[in-house]
Amino acid sequence: MEGYQKINAGDLNENTFKLIGKEWMLITAGTIKGKYNMMTASWGGLGWLWEKPISFIFIRPQRYTLEFTEREAWYTVSFFSEKYREALRLCGTKSGRDTDKTAESGLSPFETENGNVAFQEARIILECKKLFATDIRENDFIVKELIQKIYPTKDFHKMYFGEIVNIWIKG
Repeated sequence: MEGYQKINAGDLNENTFKLIGKEWMLITAGTIKGKYNMMTASWGGLGWLWEKPISFIFIRPQRYTLEFTEREAWYTVSFFSEKYREALRLCGTKSGRDTDKTAESGLSPFETENGNVAFQEARIILECKKLFATDIRENDFIVKELIQKIYPTKDFHKMYFGEIVNIWIKG
């Protein structure tokens, strides 16, 4: 991948709280030759689970990206510089059902070595192979106040765990 350096998970020296919670991430599933969709997210994480480097992401049932994430075996998680904040805002507020988010955002898609979609403007790209998915369920909440605060309409997220197979850093 031109312009990117492949690194090992242990060499990613980023503050993941800042990356995900403040700078946001772009979750993408699908293929360029077929169809894909992306959405901005600020919930998720990176870590170590099942003896593998892992990303975990959350997608609400009404999000168009859910059907692509359900269908595909892979997804990408990309991080961008502040320069692309408006593109990320658009990808988080508009639906790919109704608009061509790629065209409107100005992002330039390309295919990774495993056939997944990533974007030339990203400074970090994680290519993830799905390992596990589960629905967040109301009965599993220990702190019940979170349900009313985060899920007043009971649109509980689906959570995906993906093995981080590749990490590319722009540089």
